[in-house]
Amino acid sequence: MQDDETLKFYAENARAYAGRGRRPAKRLGAFLAALPPGARVLELGTGGGQDARAMLDAGLEVTPTDGSAELAREAEKLLGRPVRVMRFDELDEVDAYDGIWAAASLLHAPRRTLTGILTLVHRAMRPGATFVASFKGGQAEGRDGFGRYYNYFDGPTLLRHFEDAADWENLEISQELGSGYDGKATDWLWVTARRR
Repeated sequence: MQDDETLKFYAENARAYAGRGRRPAKRLGAFLAALPPGARVLELGTGGGQDARAMLDAGLEVTPTDGSAELAREAEKLLGRPVRVMRFDELDEVDAYDGIWAAASLLHAPRRTLTGILTLVHRAMRPGATFVASFKGGQAEGRDGFGRYYNYFDGPTLLRHFEDAADWENLEISQELGSGYDGKATDWLWVTARRR
């Protein structure tokens, strides 16, 4: 996250956001199935830590991160371990992870920065590693009723950002209807890719 108004929302609402009882993301099972036993996984945007908790329980070596220090503290309560506070553009590891999970997090990255962030994600992955990310569908960047920034992509535009960032393998985008924190119906774009 790099938007001050979005970070302010999560700072002021961290306890409520983290404690809302969200289950792990539906796509997490398929992500876990694509990884080797004991895989090293980076989670970008852990939020309340529910997905990281499920990955830890599955025996993975998980590095949870979040751009909000307040959310990171809340997630630490659930995880019983530190959560690294970092912005997406601070990802500096190389060939470090068997998988990277970014459910409902990169959707806060300003459009102009997304290609560069995806290049950093690709660089941090080991060859053959799996990457999964979700974005809210739409046509133009904007804010929700809470003032949070979203990059809102349609499938073809999002695909171009991925293709411009790196040479991916098995790059796929699928769409499903769901909802977000605000409870409103939302088109979600799920991206799955592997590093060559």
